[in-house]
Amino acid sequence: MGRGESGTGTLGKAMEVLETIALSSTPLRFTDVLHRVDQPRGTLHRQISNLIEEGLLSTRADNSYELGLTLLKFASRAWSSNQFRTIAEPHLKHLHDITGETVHLGVLNGVDVIYLDKVESRQAVRMYSQIGNSAPAFCTGVGKAAMAALPDAELQSRISSIAFKRYTDTTLVTTTALSTEIQDIRQSGNAFDREEHEKDIHCVAAPIHSDDRNFVAGISVTAPIYRVNMDQLIEWGPLVRESAAAIMDDMANRLGPKA
Repeated sequence: MGRGESGTGTLGKAMEVLETIALSSTPLRFTDVLHRVDQPRGTLHRQISNLIEEGLLSTRADNSYELGLTLLKFASRAWSSNQFRTIAEPHLKHLHDITGETVHLGVLNGVDVIYLDKVESRQAVRMYSQIGNSAPAFCTGVGKAAMAALPDAELQSRISSIAFKRYTDTTLVTTTALSTEIQDIRQSGNAFDREEHEKDIHCVAAPIHSDDRNFVAGISVTAPIYRVNMDQLIEWGPLVRESAAAIMDDMANRLGPKA
C-alpha cells in the first residue's frame, strides 16, 4: 500500500520519516523523530536503518539525522530541470560576462548550501564547488547570504544547530561571530567569503528569496585572491545584488510569491 492511499505502507512510513527530518528547523535525534511520527519504536528504528543504508539519511556527530548524499543526488537531478535554475541561468551568465570569474547559484538546505548551478571562470581554477555538491553555509558566501534572508527565529534556530569546524584560519567558528556577520550582511546586502572554506579563494554574494521567505538561496562571484583582490570584490557587490534582485523579479513574475 503506497503513501498516496493511506500513508501506512512501507514507502509511506519512509516518506513520513524523511519529511519529518527534512522539514525540521532543528536537527532531530531518534527520540525526537519518535515523538513526531505515528510509528512504533521498532518500526521507526528499521525505517531509519534502511534509509541510512540506502544513503537517504546520514547521522551527524551528535547522533542527529540529516539528508543523505543519495537524496542530494536525486535533488541535483531534479534541480537541473527546475524552473528556478532556468530563471536564474541568464543572470548568472550576465554576471560572469561582466566579471569574467566563476559565478555560483546555491540553495539553503538546513545548515548547508547545495550548489545548483555554476558558470566557470574564463581562467579555470580548481574549487571544491560542483553542481550537486553541498557545503557548510556558515563558511561560504552563498550560504551566509541565504541565511541572512531567513526570519530571525529560524535563523537563530539553525545557527544554534551548526557543528562549527575550522577549515582555514579565517573560518568563523562561533555562533556570536556568525550572528554578527549575518547582521552585517543584512545591512550591506552582500556576504563575503574571506578564504573561510578554501584557502586562497574568496567571493562576494547576495541573497535570493521568495516573498514569504520559504525559499532562500544565494548568488556569488568567486575568484582566487592572486587574481582578484578584496577591493575588486567590494566593487562587484552592487552587480551581485542587482543580479539577485533580477532573479527575484523574474521568479515573482513567472512562479508567483510561493516560488
